[in-house]
Amino acid sequence: MMSRPDGRGEAPRYARDMRGHGQTPPAAEWPGGARIAIQIVINYEEGGENSILHGDAASEAFLSEIAGAQPWPGQRHWNMESIYEYGARAGFWRLHRLLADVPVTVYGVATALARSPEQVAAMQDAGWEIASHGLKWIEYKDFSPEAEAAHMAEAIRLHTEVTGERPRGWYTGRCSDQTVRLAAEEGGFDYLADSYADELPYWLRVGGRDQLVVPYTLDANDMRFSAGTLSTGDDFETYLRDSFDCLYAEGEAGTPRMMSVGLHCRLAGRPGRVMGLKRFLDHARSHDGVWFATRAEIAAHWARHHPPRRIERPSRMDRAAFVAAFGGIVEHSPWVAERAFELELGPAHDSAAGLASALVRTFRSGSDAERLAILRKHPDLAGKLAAAKRLSQESASEQAGAGLDALTDAERAEFTELNDAYQTRHGFPFIIAVRDHDKAGILTAFRQRLDHDGETERAEAERQVARIVRLRLDGLLP
Repeated sequence: MMSRPDGRGEAPRYARDMRGHGQTPPAAEWPGGARIAIQIVINYEEGGENSILHGDAASEAFLSEIAGAQPWPGQRHWNMESIYEYGARAGFWRLHRLLADVPVTVYGVATALARSPEQVAAMQDAGWEIASHGLKWIEYKDFSPEAEAAHMAEAIRLHTEVTGERPRGWYTGRCSDQTVRLAAEEGGFDYLADSYADELPYWLRVGGRDQLVVPYTLDANDMRFSAGTLSTGDDFETYLRDSFDCLYAEGEAGTPRMMSVGLHCRLAGRPGRVMGLKRFLDHARSHDGVWFATRAEIAAHWARHHPPRRIERPSRMDRAAFVAAFGGIVEHSPWVAERAFELELGPAHDSAAGLASALVRTFRSGSDAERLAILRKHPDLAGKLAAAKRLSQESASEQAGAGLDALTDAERAEFTELNDAYQTRHGFPFIIAVRDHDKAGILTAFRQRLDHDGETERAEAERQVARIVRLRLDGLLP
């Protein structure tokens, strides 16, 4: 999906965020120094699925024991209906017995909850969180925004009527590309879960507000039994244990994450599967530093310890602001920022590494003459411009940081001699990312590179320009 920052087709913008928390995610700071947060979800969909009895056009065909099931237009599918009924009548109670003392979040389809008052009472007696799983367990991909918003509003109303409280969490599951936006704009949710993009919560800026997302899972999820990728309780246990062991070890190493486990009453509630879940729970409980929590508890913790950060994002700037902010990053060459603005920028370019990539790509795509002109605009190290205090602010700070503003007479003489010899041999000033070196290291590199052939040194100079871009942006962006 493409969007434009000013609505007038000024520059392409990419909506998806491929960076997320980046290479070093925030320290989760789970309560008690926990190494992992485990979040169990029970999807309560039975009685909310597609059915002629519910006014739908066809029977349900998703997430059941019937391999290759297809919708039956205009007809009830007795076998499918009875499988869903099993989930409410038997599977739910088996999971309830196993998990009665575990913090659980229920994704409750509002119409399913309304048809299952005893199960709702049991959820509440156990202290489980009941989040909204939409009005009906149907596909929303072809709904208009207005129709989906109407279903969302009715789901909230019915959920509140049935449970006594409005839902504070939302997960459609069979969602559209507008679901997250509509739920955020509704404004009443502490978190949304229609995302599988991370192992930690994250914030989205939607409709002028910051919306927390607590991502869900489709891999540590019993739906894989219906997909045929899991066969036995042992299969499920093994996958859950391996996931736990990996995340627990990462938590011990200092990067605690969240592990979501997704269950369905009609799937994991079967006797041949539930024992695998039990063995996994026993394994997790045998470890110290494991925080079992509802998604509402995780959302509250994240909002308290990791509130949204407001930064001016490059991908959302207009042209004038972008060039004003970054036009000086490549020495005296604002054209690089002007052209970079035309790239397909997105959330991944709102970091130092991301924006550096865009600016360096633009530099590299310039003509040979344009790139050479940029090299020639760099100042000599400790040269005449520095002595006259005519360096750019960035260059002055960098040279001072390496001690080039405090040279001995001998050092200044050597820099002058090297600058002259390098210019004569290569036709542009010696360029080095001085923040990577001390004064002695710079002189060593200067002497070594002076003797490079022209092609080798031109390539090295351009690599150093790219490095300088990154270092300059490190002080400006996350």
